[in-house]
Amino acid sequence: MHFLQLNALHFAYPDRGEVVRDVGLQLAPGEIHCLIGRSGCGKTTVLKLAAGLLTPQQGQVQLKGQTVLQPTSDMGFVFQSPTLLHWLSVLDNVLLPLSLHGTVTNARRAHGEQLLAQMGLAALRHDKPHQLSGGQQSRVALARALITQPAVLFLDEPFAALDAITREDLQRDFLALCQAQGTAVLFVTHDMSEAVYLADQVSLMHEGRIQAPLHIDLPRPRQTAMRYTPAFNALCEQLRHAMDATL
Repeated sequence: MHFLQLNALHFAYPDRGEVVRDVGLQLAPGEIHCLIGRSGCGKTTVLKLAAGLLTPQQGQVQLKGQTVLQPTSDMGFVFQSPTLLHWLSVLDNVLLPLSLHGTVTNARRAHGEQLLAQMGLAALRHDKPHQLSGGQQSRVALARALITQPAVLFLDEPFAALDAITREDLQRDFLALCQAQGTAVLFVTHDMSEAVYLADQVSLMHEGRIQAPLHIDLPRPRQTAMRYTPAFNALCEQLRHAMDATL
């Protein structure tokens, strides 16, 4: 079953010309699909098209059999900047998507506290964003995106600005949360190791096209020790060779 389907998408910006060319992609329920490629290859534009933030000039995006014309309540978003509201507490930032659409019930507040506990932030739920580190702010942004229990989550390089150790810890916790909720994920990254660690499928983009889809045949749940195995390194090397071939 194709839960999210991109069919022959084309998109051009007035000042840049065509940046997405005949892109097709399928995402199954609960699957994690990473888009990777050099800057300017079109991966973020594909993400925005898939999420209904942009409208394709040709082709169609379908979510659960319905044409996507705009973002829906089934979607969650995390971008590179956490964009937390500085006057709200950590918990209230997590609950923001719910409070914008009605009263936050005790059950929903308890769910927000549970997500923060799973992110290792239970003790900081009453703090303000400026009191948090960059990694902690990213964790809050992830919890906020998951509070509505979206069917699909769109992420655009959410860990790119973090140090390597913090990024790896976040990747691990992110996978655990998404798998617990059965969330499908479309994830944009420029980091080959991140793509291989997170994904079931990786699509390499070059000049607006998907050039080299790669199936990641690694067991789940993914463990940190997996990063140092021959199988993991072989997949990273395969992806590196595919990227080099686009030069």
